[in-house]
Amino acid sequence: MGKARAIGARTKPPGAPAGARVSRTKPNLNPFEVKVNRQKFQVLGRKMRHDVGMPGVSRARAIQKRNQTLLKEYRERDKSNVFRDRRLGEYSSSVSPEEKMARRFALEQQRQHEKKNIYNLNEDEELTHYGQSLADIEKHHDIVDSDSDTEDRGALSAELTAAHFGGGGLQKTSQQPSQEGERPRSRKELIEELIAKSKQEKRERQAQREGTLELTEQLDRDWREVQALLARRAPPPPPPQDGDRPERPQPDAYDVLVRELGFEMKAQPSNRMKTEEELAKEEQARLERLEAERVRRMLGQGASEDGRRATHVSADDLQDGFMLDTDDRRLLSYRDGRMDVQGELSGEASDGVNAEEEQGEDSSEEDAEDSGGSDGHSDLECDEESEEGDSERPGQEQRQTPSDRAAGSGREAREAARAELPYTFEAPESSQDLKSLLSGKSAEQQLLVLERIQKCHHPSLAAGNKAKLERLFGFLLEHVGDLAADDPPDLGAVDKLVVQLFGLCQMFPDSASESVRFVLRDAMHEMEGAIEAKGRAAFPGLDVLIYLKIAGMLFPTSDFWHPVVTPALVCMSQLLTKCPVMSLCDAVKGLFLCCTFLDYVALSQRFIPELINFLLGILYMATPNKPGQGYTLVHPFRPWGRNSELLLVSSEEDMATWQRRSLSLRWASGQMAQTGTEANHTRLSCLAVCLALVKRCVRLYGSLPAFHEIARPLRALLTQHLADHRHPPELQELCQSALADVEAQGRHYQPLICEKSKPVPLKLFTPRLVKVLEFGKKQGSSREEQERKRLVHKHRREFKGAVREIRKDNQFLARMQLSEIMERDAERKRKVKQLFNNLAEQEGEWKALKRKKFKK
Repeated sequence: MGKARAIGARTKPPGAPAGARVSRTKPNLNPFEVKVNRQKFQVLGRKMRHDVGMPGVSRARAIQKRNQTLLKEYRERDKSNVFRDRRLGEYSSSVSPEEKMARRFALEQQRQHEKKNIYNLNEDEELTHYGQSLADIEKHHDIVDSDSDTEDRGALSAELTAAHFGGGGLQKTSQQPSQEGERPRSRKELIEELIAKSKQEKRERQAQREGTLELTEQLDRDWREVQALLARRAPPPPPPQDGDRPERPQPDAYDVLVRELGFEMKAQPSNRMKTEEELAKEEQARLERLEAERVRRMLGQGASEDGRRATHVSADDLQDGFMLDTDDRRLLSYRDGRMDVQGELSGEASDGVNAEEEQGEDSSEEDAEDSGGSDGHSDLECDEESEEGDSERPGQEQRQTPSDRAAGSGREAREAARAELPYTFEAPESSQDLKSLLSGKSAEQQLLVLERIQKCHHPSLAAGNKAKLERLFGFLLEHVGDLAADDPPDLGAVDKLVVQLFGLCQMFPDSASESVRFVLRDAMHEMEGAIEAKGRAAFPGLDVLIYLKIAGMLFPTSDFWHPVVTPALVCMSQLLTKCPVMSLCDAVKGLFLCCTFLDYVALSQRFIPELINFLLGILYMATPNKPGQGYTLVHPFRPWGRNSELLLVSSEEDMATWQRRSLSLRWASGQMAQTGTEANHTRLSCLAVCLALVKRCVRLYGSLPAFHEIARPLRALLTQHLADHRHPPELQELCQSALADVEAQGRHYQPLICEKSKPVPLKLFTPRLVKVLEFGKKQGSSREEQERKRLVHKHRREFKGAVREIRKDNQFLARMQLSEIMERDAERKRKVKQLFNNLAEQEGEWKALKRKKFKK
């Protein structure tokens, strides 16, 4: 709060020193409340703000303010609810109490008459009828007397009302003499007459009501009879003629929708989705069952799954569970056209019969169809054919019997089962085992074998299956490399086996990444060894290129850093930088690496300088060696030398016969002999692929700020050498299209320009004006420094004042808490003292009573 300043004019109290000023706010100022801050000496022009103060008044005001604010908050510290007085004009001192009451009454009336909700029709004004609310009438609060009439219920007769409430009407009537000379009747007689008349009226009303009920019942009976006559259906009308046929009314759209919703299929609860482990177990059981059936077919066994021999079932069998101890019935067969009854059939014939009777398995049905036992009358047909053959062709061979045919079909089924692919396989323990499993099989069969190996050894089926499948990925990766290294390479099988590699990589990413890194590490070690031995390295084989392509397909290439993709990028960069192009095979391999590079950075748009440099070198090798401006070759390319014009084609005939087509990787193996025309066509194809890659690079890196500086060598080479009319039209169109794409890219930066500095003014000899500061201030500082020091001083003063106020608030709260504690202690002492007084009084009374009893 600080010390209060004196407000208004100041007066000099008696005894005050010269120059002191005192406030004039109060006419009778207490001299003991005024404090004067004396000065040791007076300085002319110095302003004193706190020369005179009133600490007592300031302290009292501070305590009063704390009582109104801090003490109120302290007492309400544990209260969550707050009472707020929202009465109209309660805190307005300019409004009189009568005016407050009038405003509140008007507001209350307005709230009663205004509608609370404009969409609620039940909140209209109250309607009345003859002064009575319609809402009360509709509630039927009136008690209906069952004995009284509905028209005059609740109403008394005029005479009875006059008798009871008329103020002595009966007495006046009894005192008046009758006109006919009869004696006047007393009050009692009149009341009895009124009672008799009311009873008579009641009996009449009841009789009338009963008559009304009887008439109503009679009317109901008559209506039922008439309704029974009307319920009989009249004969149908004759059908209308074709011209007079009325149109059938079309159903309403709403009715159609209601019927559709009524007949709509209700949702049925579905079965629980099976887990991956359950699906793997079911698949393994299915493959094992199919393999068991294949083995039985291969061995020529037609038994059912439980291994029991099929029994004969008669048409007269009642299926009542009755079974003989032994079945000694024999089956009927024919041999050489005659019936032959034997104790047992041969193994092959029994297989054929069993195959006829099996209906549950697909393989058994196929054997039955091959053996020709599906028809029940085959034995009769065979008998007739044999008799016809004996009579018509006695010199020819007779037809085969059903047993011979069954034996032949059994042999065919066994051969088909042996040729069929097994359903279960053991997991290979080495790469040689995998090669032996896949050797001699087509690409589709190899995929099927790998799929069945994975299903039979799913990780959820056994503990060691995970390690087996992890090793399978490495063996399969090695097998893919062997297929790519063959002559010629089997690229179709490699393309299909990548699907299995991807599935295994998704299941075991850690082991898959380790296997691919191991392959890439071996390739880099071989290249480093070749560089140390020969000073240069050759492009690797097709298997390493396939590995690099597969790595980009198995793992994400858009990550900033990846344990497999990042080493693969480094490996390809080293190959494009360290391996010179010595032949067409090397050019094809390098272009394949460029395509793989662009696939890697398609999403991340990472800039690869080795890629741009290699494309520039390929374009230079397709042009005659002429000095040019705007481009410079970088290692491994040389402007002059043996292979500097490797891709240059000078034959006009080969250019005319060339057709653009995709460049096959078979040329990368380097083991295929090429004629001169094929070599020239390969050179032109390499140039076309290089131009297509340049266009891809332009679209990929067109948004870079330095794109035009990056593409300047390519643009210069295309403009100077390749944009001529010696090349085929397709190549010229590719070249022009690439140049157009380069020129179409806009510039995304502003060139750097040196900032124009202000001219240095000439040195003048004008005197420097120095501001003379006041005495006691810190000199030698600028205006900003003085302002900063002033703010720091003000902040320090305000901070000290805030700390002082907080300290005073804490002291005030401490006094309040101490007063509360003292009040509670005083109250407790008072109550304890009162208890002791009560106990002392009781003790004194008890002793006095005891003394009185003792005296007696």
